[in-house]
Amino acid sequence: MATDQFPESRPSQLGLAALFLKFLRFGALAFGGPVAQIAMIRQALVEEERWIDPARFNRLLAVLQVLPGPEAHELCVHLGMVARGRIGGLLAGLGFMLPGLVLMLLAGWLYTTWVTGHAGLSGVLLGVQVAVLAIILRAVVRIGQHIVEDWLLGAIAAACLLATLAGVPFWIPLVAGGLVYASSHRPMLAAITLAAAVAVAFAARLIAMPGADAAIATGAPVTLAALFVAGLKGGLLTFGGAYTAIPYVRADTVGRGWIGDATFLDGIALAGVLPAPLVIFATFVGYVAGGVGGALAITAGMFLPAFAFSLILFERLEAMVENPALHRILAGVAAAVVGIIAATFFQLGAATGARVPDTLLAVLLFALALAAVWRLKGAWVTPAVVAGGAVAGWLLL
Repeated sequence: MATDQFPESRPSQLGLAALFLKFLRFGALAFGGPVAQIAMIRQALVEEERWIDPARFNRLLAVLQVLPGPEAHELCVHLGMVARGRIGGLLAGLGFMLPGLVLMLLAGWLYTTWVTGHAGLSGVLLGVQVAVLAIILRAVVRIGQHIVEDWLLGAIAAACLLATLAGVPFWIPLVAGGLVYASSHRPMLAAITLAAAVAVAFAARLIAMPGADAAIATGAPVTLAALFVAGLKGGLLTFGGAYTAIPYVRADTVGRGWIGDATFLDGIALAGVLPAPLVIFATFVGYVAGGVGGALAITAGMFLPAFAFSLILFERLEAMVENPALHRILAGVAAAVVGIIAATFFQLGAATGARVPDTLLAVLLFALALAAVWRLKGAWVTPAVVAGGAVAGWLLL
């Protein structure tokens, strides 16, 4: 992208190696989730080095909020494009994600070679998993507060929660939520759309083979292609924050019996304390399920949309998001995703509850962790809650 659109910018003076190293440093310091990551990038590149002016940065961030994928990573890709075109965007994105990727590969190796099967760590890990459930619940509420702006969006989220718990394929609530909200000004069309979605969901349940769930649970073979698709699904459907990738990655990995819910939650906990976008939990899942190849495959799928939207489609998408009809479709899809994440919280909670030896102590730990993430703020909160869950699990569970 030509830099003459940004008269006060100076990024074109950077060489490609220097550009990569700058964003590698951002990646190494990317603690605290997307809010802290975006604030760090804004401070360095907008306020201090003035790569682009603040108004342009705000508009860019607004567009990225509409798109699926980790916003901080997409922001790095686009700012790399501002500096050195598409090759700059590619290097900036790779630099930002590389520290988290390397650290998560190391964490996956340590987990599979040392932690798994270590009886003495069972209480610690259960405590961490209970604490992560509190973090997920807080994320559901926080995302919902931004997305569910009226009663219809709330109804869509609630209906999608129930549909997901009933085993309806994920794509049906997503499509139905977007179309129903987009046509809400025409009640008859919205009613027909809703009836069609119910009919399709019912048909999908009838067509499914009676033993299909059991076959999935016993485990189809792990393939790199399947792990790539699992990551791609999460990357394409990450609306409203990285937590929205959780149900899709879980369905394609835990749902196939490749890993358990306990290990899945451990991966989310590790992602919360590493300098990386939270979606890096997929790297851990892929490593446990399929080794280094599986980790790289699922990571490639997860981050591919974030690269593609900025490198290939950004100029057109910037115009598309001005369309009010598209806004309503995306708002309905986002509300559906809130319901799907909420359903995943209940599913993970049930799986964790079945493993705890003392339900009362587990509920107490969950309540304390929830109070901490609800009332406290700052980049240190998630790591502190995870560490507290580990200590409490060791002492109590």
